[in-house]
Amino acid sequence: MKTWLIQHWQAFTFTLKQLLRTPFTSLLSIVVIGITFSLPVGVYTLLENLQSYSGKMVETPELSVFLKLDVTKTEEEEIRRRLEMQELIKSFQFIPKDYALKQLAQDNEMAMVVDNIGHNPLPDAFIVTTRRARAEELDQLRTNLQEWPGIEYVQFDTDWAKRVDALLNLGRLAVVILTTLLSIALIVVIFNTIRLQILTKREEIEVSKLIGATDSFIQRPFLYFGTIQGLAGGMMAWLIMVLGIQLMNDELAVLAELYATDFHLKHLDFEDSISLLAFSAWLGWLGARLSVASYLWRIEPK
Repeated sequence: MKTWLIQHWQAFTFTLKQLLRTPFTSLLSIVVIGITFSLPVGVYTLLENLQSYSGKMVETPELSVFLKLDVTKTEEEEIRRRLEMQELIKSFQFIPKDYALKQLAQDNEMAMVVDNIGHNPLPDAFIVTTRRARAEELDQLRTNLQEWPGIEYVQFDTDWAKRVDALLNLGRLAVVILTTLLSIALIVVIFNTIRLQILTKREEIEVSKLIGATDSFIQRPFLYFGTIQGLAGGMMAWLIMVLGIQLMNDELAVLAELYATDFHLKHLDFEDSISLLAFSAWLGWLGARLSVASYLWRIEPK
C-alpha cells in the first residue's frame, strides 16, 4: 500500500512539474477549458435563478372564488365547510359584497361610478390561499371548486406558470445538449494533447516496458495530467462565473432599484460547485484514459 501511494505521489508531482515547465501553454489550455465550461454553467445558473424567482412568485398562489348573487346562507356555510376540508387550501378569507363595494368606492376613478349605481352588483367572495403545488394540481382544484353549488366563478391564472415551466424545461434541455457537445469537444482536445505527449515520449515508454513497467505505471502520469487540467479548467469556469455574476449584479442593482424590487443573481451553491469541479476533472481523466488506451498498445518495444 505504501509503495502504491508513493508511486501515485511521484506521478502527481511529476505531472505538476511538467505543467510548470510550460506555464503559458498550460495556462492557455486551462483558460480554454474554463471558457468552454462557463457557457453551459452560465445558462444553468441563469435557469436556477429564474426558477427560484418564479418559485417565490407562486409560493402562496391565491384563488378568487365568487359566489352567485342569489346564494343562500346555507350554501355559503357549506362552501366554507368544504374549503376547510381541502388539503391544497392553506387558508381563506370571506369578503362580503358590501365591503368589496366600499373598497371599490375608495378608488378615485371608480368613486363616481359607485355613487351612480343604485344597487350593489358585486357578489360575495372567498380569497383562497393555496399551498405551493404544481400548476396542474391548482388547475384541478379550480375546476373542482367551479362545480360546487353556489359558486359562480373561480378566478386563477395558471397559464403564466405553465409557460414559465415550459421555458425552464426547454432551457434545461438546452443545457444538457450544450454540456454534452462541449464535453465531447473537451475530451477530444485532451485526447489529442495526451496523444502528442505519448508520441514525444515513445522511446521512454519503450524503455520502461523493457525493464518491466506495467501499463498502469506508464498511464498514471498521463491520467494525472488530464485530471489536473480538467480540474483547473473547472476552477477557471467557476471563477469566470463568480466575476460575471458580480458584474451583472452591479447592473441589476440599478434596475431593481428603479422597479423597487430586490432581484439579484445568486452564485452556484456548494453542491453545484463541487459537481462542476468533479465533472471537469472526470472529463479530463476520461480524455486522457481514452487516449492512453487507444495509443499505448501500439507502442511496443523493438
